[in-house]
Amino acid sequence: MQKKQIIYIIVISILLLVFAGPNLLIKWASTNKTYEAIIDIPKNRVGLLLGTSKYVSKGQINLYYKYRIDAAVELYNAGKIEFILISGDNGQIEYNEPKTIRDDLIKYGIPNSKIYLDYAGFRTWDSIIRAKKVFGESEFTVISQKFHNQRAIFIGMRSKMKLVGFNAKDVPKNYGSKTRLREIFARIKLILDILINKQPKYLGSTIEIK
Repeated sequence: MQKKQIIYIIVISILLLVFAGPNLLIKWASTNKTYEAIIDIPKNRVGLLLGTSKYVSKGQINLYYKYRIDAAVELYNAGKIEFILISGDNGQIEYNEPKTIRDDLIKYGIPNSKIYLDYAGFRTWDSIIRAKKVFGESEFTVISQKFHNQRAIFIGMRSKMKLVGFNAKDVPKNYGSKTRLREIFARIKLILDILINKQPKYLGSTIEIK
């Protein structure tokens, strides 16, 4: 075998390890921990609703947002969760994901007293770690699309948390292509975050959900 061929094989192997490895590891670790049907998912006291922007281009409703809201309402109404912790980005005064989501949940009949807000959920990593370190929750249901729940559960396992995911309805393939591409790199970065023991951007005083 020529030297160039050996180098080519090594490069391809490294690329496969970097890009495919994290994806396979996260999928394997979250096997049987995400649920599609409300009847199958175990009950938890708290559901962590992972935030996203309400609108996309031209003022249209973001389907990821809409379907996560629907999933949270379904879980609560079925008695599968008692409280909803909303974690999202509030890095700018004019942009407040948790408050926007809370207002919509209230419109669907969720009592305000059952909703808690985490304004420093800038990344999924921050949302999961803060749920434990700030809100004192180590066992809860994550609410998002399946690919997102898988990554959240993997983060929780790293921190010795017991998480399950309720999968919100996914979006059409042509709608979510950019998000799926970003997810590839998000999974790679997650492994790097674990290796360097990255901490959330903010922690702060503890808040009890009760």
